[in-house]
Amino acid sequence: MFLELFFDLVFVATLVQLSRGLMGDLSWGGAFQTLVLLLAMWWTWSITTWTTNLYDPQRMEIQFLVTATMLGSLLMVAALPDAFGARGLVFAGAYVAIHVGRQVYFVLALRGHQLQRRSLRLLFWFGVSAVPWFAGALMAGPARPVLWTLAVAVDYTGGILRFPTPGLGRSPESDFPVLAEHLAERYRQLFIIALGELILVTSLTLGGTGFAADRIVAFVVAFAGTVLFWRIYVYRAGDLLPAAIAAARKPDSLARWAALAHLVMLAGIVATAVGDEIVIKHPLGLSQPAWVAALLGGPALFLAGRAGFEYAVFARTPRAWLIGILVLAALAPPLLHAPPLLVAAAALAVLVGAAAADAARARRHPPALPAPPG
Repeated sequence: MFLELFFDLVFVATLVQLSRGLMGDLSWGGAFQTLVLLLAMWWTWSITTWTTNLYDPQRMEIQFLVTATMLGSLLMVAALPDAFGARGLVFAGAYVAIHVGRQVYFVLALRGHQLQRRSLRLLFWFGVSAVPWFAGALMAGPARPVLWTLAVAVDYTGGILRFPTPGLGRSPESDFPVLAEHLAERYRQLFIIALGELILVTSLTLGGTGFAADRIVAFVVAFAGTVLFWRIYVYRAGDLLPAAIAAARKPDSLARWAALAHLVMLAGIVATAVGDEIVIKHPLGLSQPAWVAALLGGPALFLAGRAGFEYAVFARTPRAWLIGILVLAALAPPLLHAPPLLVAAAALAVLVGAAAADAARARRHPPALPAPPG
């Protein structure tokens, strides 16, 4: 567990680099490129988590694989700011080396074992996606985002379909047993560590801009938003995820749904980090449309992911989260040129209202037990 927590530190650096990159190109194109890079980093984290779920992390060879993955992931993080520029080959090369190298090891180590077929399937799919990864890295301009989008689509499609492979078929669900407590703990650890990016961004931004009264107020508003993210996440669903996975008829499907929900929440954290930096640097004055999109879009993405997380655990989606998303969207036009501090305060008010409404609903009903869908 400590090794996995150590590996998670890479993701703090990942989110910081992604938010910096998005801050430098706060446009639809920049947002799309950030999403592609986030998907690649998330898939690397997810496959590593499944590796430690399937194999004993106390074994020396598994510890070596996780450590090697950490090294490769750090190379990817270092290349993130210019992944769509001069360092594309470093990013793609490290990504392919991590996934292909890991499966080559398991294919050799599991020779003669039935589980070798599982690694052969993964190796086939990562070999297929390696083609657009490298092709994109070797091409500049708009071709790279297109090819890397294709590569990400191949990787995720393989996972969703359980890696169907010519001559081998697709992996049965029994090939991916779920250890409920371990997997749930990994998701919760990563989310808490991800919140560390918001703490880091807000503190460094305030320290670098000075302690004027308006910036201190903006800092407090940003910190309050981080606290609400934590509170909304852990309340009930975060606590009961292990029991939900254990109770699910198809724990593998629930784990995938939870993974998607956490990915959306992480995207919200990246956008929120950009918004926090904006509001602390420029608390007053007129907002730009892209600033408003970050300040309101980050919390909206978080609530959307949290709604999906709630559905995974309880097979329901509280109206508070959905109403919060709609209110944030409705606030965008009237706040289009409002001071960033006012926009951030409005987003904070929506989060407070959503959390309060959900807490009030919970008080009116007995404590809910996990009831995963399906």
